[in-house]
Formats: sequence, C-alpha cells, structure tokens
Amino acid sequence: MNLTHLDENDKPKMVDVSDKESTTRIATASGLIVVSQEAFDAVISNSAKKGPVLQTAVIAAISGAKRTSDLIPMCHPLMLTSIKTDIEELPKLPGFKLSVTAKLQGQTGVEMEALTGVSIGLLTIYDMLKAIDKSMVIGQIQLEEKKGGKSGDFRR
Repeated sequence: MNLTHLDENDKPKMVDVSDKESTTRIATASGLIVVSQEAFDAVISNSAKKGPVLQTAVIAAISGAKRTSDLIPMCHPLMLTSIKTDIEELPKLPGFKLSVTAKLQGQTGVEMEALTGVSIGLLTIYDMLKAIDKSMVIGQIQLEEKKGGKSGDFRR
C-alpha cells in the first residue's frame, strides 16, 4: 500500500499536486458543543463576560480555516475564495452546531480547511464560556459534504 505522504524512502512529504487539474472544490464540515443551561443562556442573552460568543466563534472559524496549512503539517497553503459559517442553536441539548463551508478553485481539496474551521470555532466557544462551564463537550466533528476533485463527490 502506497501512502501519499511518504516518499520512496518512507520519509514524510507533502503531495505534489502540480499536475492535477484545477477545479472548483467545496467542502462542508460540522461539529457540536454541548454546554450547561447556564452557559447556553449566557450566549443567547449575550451576557457572557468575554463578549459576543457566537460572533467571535464565527471569526475564529474563518481564521482557523485560513490558517489550516500552518496547523496541519502536510496541508497545502490554499487561496480560499469563500468561507461560510452557520451556527445553529440547539436548546434541547443545550448547545450549538457549527458548520463551515470552504471553497476554492484549485488543485487540492478543502476538507481539512472546513474541519479545522469547525474545530477552532468550537474551541473558541469553549474558551469564551469556560468561566461558566468547564464540563462542556466538543464532538461529532465531521465532513458533511465535498464536491470536486479526482475522488469525486461525497455526502454524509
């Protein structure tokens, strides 16, 4: 079995994508954070001491997606053309679902950028609410959909 991130001498390498066709590539990822009722209420009422939690999480998610290649060693630096976010309030958990969609015209996919954006956005919610609730749980970070590229489309 050939691993794409190892060379012929089993040394780590970044995959050469220079011969791949440039296509439109889109990926959407999502994840959840479960919080206490007190923390949820603080977010909804915009009374968290560190400021507007969800707005800050959106900015963090966008920043995280843009910085993916700085964080994940074998990821290519990408010129993203769009990053969209959505945060769904889940009062029955209580908690929040964050979704990030990354898009570009390029030679490699954007799944890692969408997944990293979700991770950083959810970690930001945790950071902003940890004074209220240290028992928060982040989970179910997953790729929802990808379009474009050699491997084709995927939808969960």
